[in-house]
Amino acid sequence: MYKGFQEFLQKELADIKEAGLFKNERIITSPQGAIINVANGQEVMNFCANNYLGLSNNPKLVQAAKDALDERGYGMSSVRFICGTQDIHKELEQKIADYFGTEDTILYAAAFDANGGVFEPLMGVDDAIISDSLNHASIIDGVRLSKAERYRYNNADMADLEAQLIAAQKHRFRLIVTDGVFSMDGNVAPMDKIVELANKYNAMVMVDECHSAGVVGETGRGVTELFNVRGQVEIITGTLGKAFGGAIGGFTTGKKEIIDLLRQRSRPYLFSNSLPPVVVNAGIKMFDMMNETNELQEKLHKNTAYFMTKMLAAGFDIKPTKSAICAVMLYDAKLSQDFASNLLNEGVYVIGFYYPVVAKGQARIRVQLSAAHETDHLDKAVAAFTKVGKDLGVIK
Repeated sequence: MYKGFQEFLQKELADIKEAGLFKNERIITSPQGAIINVANGQEVMNFCANNYLGLSNNPKLVQAAKDALDERGYGMSSVRFICGTQDIHKELEQKIADYFGTEDTILYAAAFDANGGVFEPLMGVDDAIISDSLNHASIIDGVRLSKAERYRYNNADMADLEAQLIAAQKHRFRLIVTDGVFSMDGNVAPMDKIVELANKYNAMVMVDECHSAGVVGETGRGVTELFNVRGQVEIITGTLGKAFGGAIGGFTTGKKEIIDLLRQRSRPYLFSNSLPPVVVNAGIKMFDMMNETNELQEKLHKNTAYFMTKMLAAGFDIKPTKSAICAVMLYDAKLSQDFASNLLNEGVYVIGFYYPVVAKGQARIRVQLSAAHETDHLDKAVAAFTKVGKDLGVIK
């Protein structure tokens, strides 16, 4: 039976390689950080991790995880409603709610599960979901699981969003859903205008803060802080796997009744093991650290502004950004791979992004800045980009 399917898969993989779209996984042999080691023993500067605050190997978080191993064990071996809830799970949920100014929080194994498990329990056949065209794949997949009518508006286009809201007025309940920061471009959703339209057309708002929490806003509270609409959004989803320590684990935080219903009916929550104590305890410590100082956010914002200024001065085509994501546009898929490969030889670890991760003809290098980077790292990276850019004819 498998022989025919095997031949089909082999042809599919060969076609992907021939098109220059095959994704190879590089092997890292060190902890995550601004400087990492790869499998060939080379030491390189890392500019493509979601380690925005440099916390992935933070000694305080590592110690908190070790403490949890001693005090709470390795794993829960259960879902939350059976015997998978420890007091620290509830403590972390409350700290997340306090951080975002919401009423309650529910934890998931991953943010993909949070987005995958939010729509189907809440929105039914009489309802409408209005989604940004560049929303993350987890939102797209989550929306597909719901029986609600689907509408889509052009990325951050408020005129188009208003048109979709007008078209959706026939439905019982309406939910606008958007990424806070769009991960491939680095632009932010205009939350003030989205909330204004939601109020005008009697809709609710959900924002995915995965790439914005800990990053944007004066204190890193995300796009609701950045646009001064804190507490005016019904649903926020996010992750512990990026700025908040870089491990794993997702969450949905928002109105109490929404969270209560998700605990009853959200399938990824009901049928997945609860987060292990090591992740939960480190998460608690991380939010305590966030509440003590804004030093990391301030350094990240400074690093981002410095790098963007230098790259634009060097002549690169950079998408506008208000986040820690810098999209260096190359447009050609093979060029993006060659560029990334040449940069690795120069000691800079980045990845070329191309279809289907981004639209065809929109290939790029996505640079992600971190509070772990020092000015010396940034200068060396710009110099390497400039050298490779000239070698490949991208800049003069």
